[in-house]
Amino acid sequence: MVRSAAAVAAAAALLFVAACSGGGVLGLAKPAGPASAQLTITPGNGSINVNPAAGVTVTAAHGKVTDVSVRTSGAQVTGSMSDGGTVWHSKWTLGTAQQFVLTATAVNTTGKTTTATSSFRTLTPRATFQTQIFEGSGQTYGVGMPIKLTFSQPITDKATVERALEVRTSKKVVGAWWWDNDETLDFRPKAYWPTYTDVSFIGHLAGVEGAPGVYGTSDLSQSFNIGDSLIAHVSTSGHYLSLYKNGEHIDSWPISTGQPGDDTPNGTFLTIDKGNPVEMKPADIAPGAPGYYDVEVNWSVRFTWSGDYIHSAPWSVANQGNSNVSHGCVNLGPQYAPIYYNMEVPGDPVIVTGSPVQGAWDDGWTDWYLTWPQVLDRSATHDAVVTGPGGSSFVSAASLNAPAAAPTSPAPSSSASTPARSGSATP
Repeated sequence: MVRSAAAVAAAAALLFVAACSGGGVLGLAKPAGPASAQLTITPGNGSINVNPAAGVTVTAAHGKVTDVSVRTSGAQVTGSMSDGGTVWHSKWTLGTAQQFVLTATAVNTTGKTTTATSSFRTLTPRATFQTQIFEGSGQTYGVGMPIKLTFSQPITDKATVERALEVRTSKKVVGAWWWDNDETLDFRPKAYWPTYTDVSFIGHLAGVEGAPGVYGTSDLSQSFNIGDSLIAHVSTSGHYLSLYKNGEHIDSWPISTGQPGDDTPNGTFLTIDKGNPVEMKPADIAPGAPGYYDVEVNWSVRFTWSGDYIHSAPWSVANQGNSNVSHGCVNLGPQYAPIYYNMEVPGDPVIVTGSPVQGAWDDGWTDWYLTWPQVLDRSATHDAVVTGPGGSSFVSAASLNAPAAAPTSPAPSSSASTPARSGSATP
């Protein structure tokens, strides 16, 4: 049968319409909308025995993380964004033996939000360590005072512990952490603290693994102040004490120091404590034996564990300024000793020179026996720490342009401790 040209054309038109409307081979797919943001939280929901050192990570695909909140019975969990807002990671370690509930929100390019939650629990450690700080809350210390930490267990992962410590200061300070032994850690400024600096220490130690299987269980914080710069220069050979306050020479006083055999040692010491009076008696001489004494001494400021003080000595006034007759202490006239006593706070430097005897390592707070390079060498990170109002950061010591201060006393040859002579003092 022969069809007309018009009929053929009409049939072709119908086939074209059918193909377009039926989604067949000749059709075009409808464009899909933007994908919803997807969130991945590590540790995952239901996780137990989580290592607190790993922290928490939130990752967004097809969007950006906009909010992260963590509920726990321990310290607040903080973190920061990276990779253009697609990754959030906690800043510090997590507390041990705690339940955490983390809720995260992400948004895609059209503003559509996605929320995910993960509940998990950190491990319960088989062993723990605690940390103590010497400084008291709101107390004032001298410009040489280190931040002094003591740990209840030996620390082997020293670098991890150092990096968990934060120092905030009202003025910029450059310093470093250094280890005296496995249980003692100090922060010492490169030079003395600036006067009138407010210092806050925060140890983010909860969840830190200080040694294999040994974790910190709590954070530690303390705030204190640095006061005036009060520096005593003691010349054992010149028989005088020169006192400087905030860089100004305020007076020089005649003194008598340790007699031969009981020499007052050279070194840059720090004042430790004081009393008015202090009972002084030798630890190595029995009562009644030759050379034994037991006296109450006024206006006494201690600077070594072995019993060296700056104190009033009315009995040696005739020798002060010309000869050394004490058992190792720095003897001052009774008109001068109260002046120094009333100005002193713990951590004020006492720089002794001119003696034939060098001070013993750890006989007192001997941080300033170390040169700056030696401080860095005793740090597990070997990095300097720059502090300020916003916190502290570790920086390469080579990046610091300021020259190191010259040492004021000899550095120790070893870190062996000198035991304190309990109850001893040497006037």
